[in-house]
Amino acid sequence: MNTLTAGQTAPGFTLTDQHQQAIALSDLLQQGRVLVYFYPKAMTPGCTVQACELRDHLAELSSQGVTVVGISTDSPQRLAKFAERDALNFTLLADEDHSVAEAFGVWGTKKFMGKVYDGLHRISFLINQDGSIAKVFDSFKTKDHHQVVLDYLAQA
Repeated sequence: MNTLTAGQTAPGFTLTDQHQQAIALSDLLQQGRVLVYFYPKAMTPGCTVQACELRDHLAELSSQGVTVVGISTDSPQRLAKFAERDALNFTLLADEDHSVAEAFGVWGTKKFMGKVYDGLHRISFLINQDGSIAKVFDSFKTKDHHQVVLDYLAQA
């Protein structure tokens, strides 16, 4: 796994969201900075905690000029159920063939309960309006992810 780092240019992408709409990173960047967070699977315990914390602190992130976008390999239909079930107030994108995850370097070998498999790593990227990666967040607990991002924004 060769994860992108701060200073590199984020790969452009267009993916389908939970409303079956095509969403392009370039369009999101016209509004300001974008927090692209990759998560393994919708409606699982850790991913739900992370998404709900981002939901509950979205106003703080928005006030810093940051748009939040979650990406997983789930289908748009599953993302719609996740967004509805947990009243998520931000965009979820379906990367079903994990091509975007591979481009960002977050698809790779994982180990869980003695099994080794390829999967999506829980890593987030704060992308500047010019498309450059400002910060990579790869060390956080799901319940603290939002705070790690907010702390970075406060000092940046």
